[in-house]
Amino acid sequence: MKKLLLVLLVVALAAFLLVGCNPVPLPDDDDVVPGTGVTVVIKDAFVDIDGKTYVSEGAHDITVTFPAAVAGVVTANITACGGDYSKATATADAPVVLFPDATKKIWTGSGTFAASSTECCASYVEVISGECDEVVCIAFPVIIDGCPPYAAIKVTTAVCSCLNCGVTFASTSSTVCDVTDVCCGDDCSGLASWAINIYDGYPFNTCCDPTVCEEPIDSDSGVCPINFTTLCLKESLLPYYAVVTLVDKVGLKTTYYAKILVDGGANATDTCTVVVVEGFKAAAPICVTWTETGDLIGTCTPTCPGGV
Repeated sequence: MKKLLLVLLVVALAAFLLVGCNPVPLPDDDDVVPGTGVTVVIKDAFVDIDGKTYVSEGAHDITVTFPAAVAGVVTANITACGGDYSKATATADAPVVLFPDATKKIWTGSGTFAASSTECCASYVEVISGECDEVVCIAFPVIIDGCPPYAAIKVTTAVCSCLNCGVTFASTSSTVCDVTDVCCGDDCSGLASWAINIYDGYPFNTCCDPTVCEEPIDSDSGVCPINFTTLCLKESLLPYYAVVTLVDKVGLKTTYYAKILVDGGANATDTCTVVVVEGFKAAAPICVTWTETGDLIGTCTPTCPGGV
């Protein structure tokens, strides 16, 4: 199949005007005047300020709209994913069947976008319609984000009053040759936001996602770098719990967990200390397993589906 390297992108839930072939009206449809505008929408895609379009790995609805009724059939083809567009296994060309509405102007279907061994590769979406003599009417690239966001976060104490202690969450960074590398973000579509929720009791009793089932005693959110200091937390023999969520711009999510013991000391002059145990997601009803990892939670390496 001939692949046309046209650098033309689509926007999520909105359509750019793509110049394609002239659709042929159906027989006896004298009221239809053929045009040249064909629009394509990929659901839940994200377009950045440079005009590049990103989608998450997996199935997405595709809608193609012609300015006139189309004679014949319409398909969309998603090519194998290649290249590296960074900031699981490729699939062969697989046609996506598109179904028309009553006017035969709007055709919809669902296509699967598969990442390759590179976490941020690109495929072409090729629209093929019968009135074009089975040639590609439109071809445009879409970058497939195969890995969720990541951060390495250091958990330390902060100055507070009396026997209470504040807890600070800060993404780590390193400087080499005067270049600072912050371990927080997403190497493909980019980080949309992070959020940290603090709980004063075990938050996984009701369900495995406490952000849905429990009310935090403190919280914050933002974009990289991460820098959040809690309210003053009372010394307690029972741990506090933190749930850190990062979401990238195509909706891929990473969640880190921390169990934190706060020690305010015997009197107001003693130094606060915290003991941190990192949690790792597990299936219900366990929800989270716990492992000693020092004062760091998270990682500088994204955990990609399929082992990318």
